[in-house]
Amino acid sequence: MKPKRAARYYYLKFLRLQGDPHSLAMGIAIGLFVGITPTVPLHTVFIIILAWPLRGNILAALIAATAISNPLTWLPQYYFSWRLGNWLLPGYLSWEKIRSLLGLFASDTGFQQNFATLGQLGLKAVAVMLLGGILLAIPFACAGYILSYKFFRVIRKKRMEKHILT
Repeated sequence: MKPKRAARYYYLKFLRLQGDPHSLAMGIAIGLFVGITPTVPLHTVFIIILAWPLRGNILAALIAATAISNPLTWLPQYYFSWRLGNWLLPGYLSWEKIRSLLGLFASDTGFQQNFATLGQLGLKAVAVMLLGGILLAIPFACAGYILSYKFFRVIRKKRMEKHILT
């Protein structure tokens, strides 16, 4: 799918969402946050775990995570997660280990194989990636909340005006 077409597709998906602007924006923020973290096999689980108590719209979160976490964005997300995490926890994760991690997600291996490979990397390597990913995701989630809250307020206002006129 071409970038312009993909952007329009996700815009229309967000436009059709119904609900409170805060709940929808919280869902977008949660989806962006989880989508940027290097937790690909568990995105849906983490979205549900976070969205439910934070009262975020789960559907909005799933759409946002899908939009931000795709094969085109994985490489830069994982790279910057590694760089940031390795800067804060130096020496825990070498480039050779990173290459094996990237190869894992490029292959067609199953869920159990993915976990086995992650387990071989060691907890220190996972800590580097998670720390870097979380710190990378925070500004995107905050900006996503603010922008989408404004977006959904405008949409809600237009719907209310249209409803009043009819």
